[in-house]
Amino acid sequence: MLRTCRSALLLPAIASALSPRAGWRVPAPAASRLCMMGGGFGTSTKDTFKYTGKMRPGKRSAARKVPKKIPKPDYALDGVPKARGGGLLPWQIEKKSEADIAGMRVAGRVAREVLDAAVRLVDVGVPTDEIDALVHAETLARGAYPSPLNYHGFPKSCCTSVNEVICHGIPDSYKLKDGDIVNIDVTCYFGGYHGDCSETVLVGDVDEAGRKLVRVTYEAWQAAITYCRPGQLYKGIGALIEDYIEPHGYASVQVFCGHGIGKVFHTSPNILHYRNNEPGKMEVGHVFTIEPMINEGTVSHIEWRDGWTATTKDGKRSAQFEHTLLVTPTGVEALTARLADSPPLTFL
Repeated sequence: MLRTCRSALLLPAIASALSPRAGWRVPAPAASRLCMMGGGFGTSTKDTFKYTGKMRPGKRSAARKVPKKIPKPDYALDGVPKARGGGLLPWQIEKKSEADIAGMRVAGRVAREVLDAAVRLVDVGVPTDEIDALVHAETLARGAYPSPLNYHGFPKSCCTSVNEVICHGIPDSYKLKDGDIVNIDVTCYFGGYHGDCSETVLVGDVDEAGRKLVRVTYEAWQAAITYCRPGQLYKGIGALIEDYIEPHGYASVQVFCGHGIGKVFHTSPNILHYRNNEPGKMEVGHVFTIEPMINEGTVSHIEWRDGWTATTKDGKRSAQFEHTLLVTPTGVEALTARLADSPPLTFL
């Protein structure tokens, strides 16, 4: 799950000066969202929002419950993360201990198994809320907590981002259609650690342009992972991704980025998927996500009134993939790596 340009990690006095991309977007307060609707505090139900593509909000079910026996992150009850990972500055990155790494391998495996279960469910006519229900059940069955649930108030247990939705799509009554593409973003909290991964899945018969977008996004993501090893500059990830996608006329989203992860859901470093001059070198023991969001058209986005759903400004499609990665002496280990029985990648 992504971080955004607003800081939730640095002290307010230095946040804007040092790291304008250091946090997950916190949705607007309820009153602000009412004003954004253009109807003030009135009772009109007419939706006057200017959507950019064909996707619209559906009917949302109630937030799912988590048994008391399941260990929970510090924000589970009130939606407010308390723990801070890494250092005060964005280039101060925690080196994970052997115990941390062992715990993260387990959390990553749990997240992979849950994501695989969700991908297997994808089919024409399946509501995205049904995907969320499965993710929730599969997560709990493994003794884990679905990390997105109530993180800054997020209402569901995973994100389902369809077609022009870039990220943070809220599962609802929308039924997947033939030709859709959908990104499923799963994070699981197990044993005190978060494991985070996502895949974009083809629904039915997707046109060649859509298949190409997903395939090129996957290839750029894989190239970025291959680049990683001790001593490499973090800023090189974004340059490599843009060099790969630009010949195809695609754009890499700049508002949302990858992130450090561990006991804390989102921490340093910021992983920017475009050319940048962010400081920092990879060292053994660093753990972070690479999760580029690649758009068919413009890099610009809009945010729906729910305060979460981000879509492309021109209504064209967006694709994304994500792993949680550990820097090793010889390269990186994908802690959320695909398994021998993971669903096949049908776009290759």
